[in-house]
Amino acid sequence: MDVFQAMTVFVKVVESGSLTAAARQCEMSTTMVGNHLKALEQRLGVSLLQRTTRRQNLTEFGTQYYRRCLDVLALVNDSERMAEHIQTQPSGTLRITAPPAFGAERLSPMLKDFMDQYPQIKVEVVLSNQLMDLIEHGFDAAIRLGMPESSALIARPLRDYTLTICASRDYLERRGTPLKAAHLCEHNCLAFAYPAGDDWRATDKLWKLTGPEGVIEIPVAGSMIVNSSPALRQAALAGMGIAMLPDVLISEDLQAGKLIPLLQAYRPPSRPMWLMYAQDRYRLPKVRHFVDSVLATWGK
Repeated sequence: MDVFQAMTVFVKVVESGSLTAAARQCEMSTTMVGNHLKALEQRLGVSLLQRTTRRQNLTEFGTQYYRRCLDVLALVNDSERMAEHIQTQPSGTLRITAPPAFGAERLSPMLKDFMDQYPQIKVEVVLSNQLMDLIEHGFDAAIRLGMPESSALIARPLRDYTLTICASRDYLERRGTPLKAAHLCEHNCLAFAYPAGDDWRATDKLWKLTGPEGVIEIPVAGSMIVNSSPALRQAALAGMGIAMLPDVLISEDLQAGKLIPLLQAYRPPSRPMWLMYAQDRYRLPKVRHFVDSVLATWGK
């Protein structure tokens, strides 16, 4: 039995309130969690938990042992971090999560230069619009869109995530070019499908623009809604309709004339972008150098 792993599992059971929740956090089966607890109790020769059909409670010894486990695991964790901290070159695996379009078009090229500068760092990147818990999923840092929820994480502002309304030259030759925002109602407007709970969910039917007359809301409709910015870009390039796309994704298309910017007197909404990380992770050289590199590249 790995005593430190068993102690970690025991702490997760106590803090989460159930074997099932602890299993999810430890990424193992409920049966395996139960086996760790059983092995730990057999090693100690005393019960740690009083189990009933509805709940579980710590025994008197279990309460004392839980506190001691916290101390022991904290010492182990601090020792590992201290060993990494004193290295002259940052090293180890850096786990990052970021929005798909930004991650593919901006973060990945930046990481090439970052890893050339710090060759002992390996990077794991998860591109997702899902707001995953950094601590629970073992991420060192995240780049996120929208206002951050109140949390214990450090949030550093980055440049806003901006959009451009555009279409292919082929589409505009067939359907005409909208000269006023109200003309969008007459066009096939392709939409991004934001996930449930996202405050931009309504943009598949309503585009909010800021123009000479202030903020206006234009009802739009089209033949396609898709939850992928690259797929939406391809649809626009193919001449299927007008789309409101991230600038990080289409800047080269605009420069090459593959997509034509429309209604430039009107500004689509932008989203604040943040770099987020836990304060204790910043002490690690790999995280500190990554944060510094991101802020130097996209910081406000």
